[in-house]
Amino acid sequence: MSSAPLNDLAGRVVIITGGTRGIGLGVARHIGALDAKVVITGRKPERLAEAASFLESEGIDCLGLVADVANRDRSFDVVSETLARFGRIDGLVLNAQSFRPVTPLLDVTESDMNLLFDTGPKGALWLMQAAQPHMAANNWGRIVTMGTSMGLTGASGYGPYAASNEAIRSLTRTAAREWGRDGITVNCVLPASAGHRAPVAGSDPAREAAFASMYDDNPVGRDGDAVDDIGPAVAFLLSDGSRYVTGQTISVDGGGIMRP
Repeated sequence: MSSAPLNDLAGRVVIITGGTRGIGLGVARHIGALDAKVVITGRKPERLAEAASFLESEGIDCLGLVADVANRDRSFDVVSETLARFGRIDGLVLNAQSFRPVTPLLDVTESDMNLLFDTGPKGALWLMQAAQPHMAANNWGRIVTMGTSMGLTGASGYGPYAASNEAIRSLTRTAAREWGRDGITVNCVLPASAGHRAPVAGSDPAREAAFASMYDDNPVGRDGDAVDDIGPAVAFLLSDGSRYVTGQTISVDGGGIMRP
């Protein structure tokens, strides 16, 4: 066995989709502080450049790539460009997905479903397909998908989003089953970290009240911090310490999934 700590990420190369803000940026900051090399993707060049510059200002070795996760060819390009820069790929954090407004099932359109499945399970699969052969060649890889507890609780108004995330969880389990002998683990995180979507204090009392109510019955009683709450859990799943954990769904939500 290596003498390195099981949670060591130094030198590991990790691609994070949707890494320009929110959970994606928080995870990038956390694992970058652990000396991982980070590749972040995003659709908007200006926001991507700003995020990459911010990570570099924190001393993180970072590559920013403009990419739409729904574009399968671009996913393979992202892997090729990562290999050209860093020479390897050790981990994926499949965080990006488009979102639609809260909509009753009777009002859901075909375009709603297509958008969420194209950017959710299909987008996750394309990058997994692109990266898997390179991980398998090294007999080591870590893939972390992102889902939502709404798929388990059946939250009203979130049908397409929840259904697409349940498809992501299903892909997670199948990939774990198929690729385990290649040294690759695949797990899904259900995070609670909505701080970047919170209304500005005093701007919308009704929306502020709705946001606060999400945590009224949360055991921990607060929103998750993307860097310090979500980041450590993802870092564990990207490390050698999680080598015997695969095909699992892990809620990182302060116990929020236990709400009635």
